[in-house]
Amino acid sequence: MRLTDVVKNLIIINVIIFIATMMIMPQISGWLIFHYPGANYDGIGFQPLQIVTHMFMHGSIMHILFNMVMLAFLGPPLEMTWGPKKFLFFYLFAGLGALALHVIVNYIEIQNGGRPGLVLGASGAVMGTLVGFGYNFPNQKMRLLFPPITLTAKQLTIGYIALDLGLGLFSSGTGIAHFAHLGGALFGFLLIQYWNKFGSRF
Repeated sequence: MRLTDVVKNLIIINVIIFIATMMIMPQISGWLIFHYPGANYDGIGFQPLQIVTHMFMHGSIMHILFNMVMLAFLGPPLEMTWGPKKFLFFYLFAGLGALALHVIVNYIEIQNGGRPGLVLGASGAVMGTLVGFGYNFPNQKMRLLFPPITLTAKQLTIGYIALDLGLGLFSSGTGIAHFAHLGGALFGFLLIQYWNKFGSRF
């Protein structure tokens, strides 16, 4: 399937920022990654622009590759179904929802002796996109590379959510913001329900 305009531009922006922050100007990375309010890392703390910029930051080639491949497969059908403006709003809303849940969970962890963490990546927005795809095309067959099995979009969506929930609750120190992924999935689902009930202006 060809890349639609919004998906293509999102991928381009993510790749450009990845190259700029990893290879050309790594010193600006700290200003674009989300910092928990009040926390300070190497003299850098929370900045309002990080609420948006963190969604376009990635920590490794595998990180950005996985997210952009997922977006390239899942995004175009949604963009063609909803239209570009509605899809872009959904994508960004899921990404912001991912951050919101991450901050809430991080706050609870801090109250119990945990440390404030950094967060970066498009994974929350991509998880929202997966939920949107699974909701709109639940019976679409999808073949995984590893393990090499075929699942429906609905099964894949539920499987990813269950995996993130399990890892978020029962594992620590993975360096992955599992609750941010779950936040993207949750807010994406809630937005779809809102649109179904009240419609949208797009």
